[in-house]
Amino acid sequence: MKPLLQVKGLNSWYGESHVLHGVDMTVGEGEMITILGRNGVGKSTTLRTIVGILRERKGQILFDGRDMMGVPLHKTAHAGIGFVPEERGIFATLTVEENLMLPPVVARGGMSLDEIYELFPNLAERRTSPGTKLSGGEQQMLAMARILRTGVKMLLLDEPTEGLAPVIVQRIGEVLKKLKERGMTVLLVEQNFRFASKIADRFYLMDHGQMVADFPVAELPDQMPMLHKVLGV
Repeated sequence: MKPLLQVKGLNSWYGESHVLHGVDMTVGEGEMITILGRNGVGKSTTLRTIVGILRERKGQILFDGRDMMGVPLHKTAHAGIGFVPEERGIFATLTVEENLMLPPVVARGGMSLDEIYELFPNLAERRTSPGTKLSGGEQQMLAMARILRTGVKMLLLDEPTEGLAPVIVQRIGEVLKKLKERGMTVLLVEQNFRFASKIADRFYLMDHGQMVADFPVAELPDQMPMLHKVLGV
């Protein structure tokens, strides 16, 4: 599988706080990768550093063969990386459809509105509703859908199921499986281990700002003792 994202020796800081300590990881084209780990070990920081939100960083980030370390934050999407933060970042005063139409198309292959509404029926029903009227699950779907319209090659998701009802978690899982069928590459940070185990091709386990294990889903039963120790699952 051709590597789409390669991260080597990645370090990053929040001011004086050194958070990432030499992160190494590779994501192949079309893979769905989940980063597991307890709260505070650097999972979300990894995504934010890759995207370029954290500029105090050292190491190497290659995306589709391109060195991303010098790419300005506002050019990240144009390079092909879409980021959905945990706080979702939708425009609350705009309607669903206005939110979807707002981001620019950065590459060919982005989903049309009809495709978005087929993938997210909840959004089709709420297309004229402002963001303030959406449930947490609908806001999460909208945040994902907005990125999918742009034509990015890779989707970074930070805790997409956090605080959501089980039925919505199940729906998001179904959406991610359909995106994988379309060839979308996804890098996911997720606390819900059982949810992640149903959708991921491969896992990275993170602890104290480093990747301490990397294994495919087929090896999950053999890795459970380690996961119990590190995650407490």
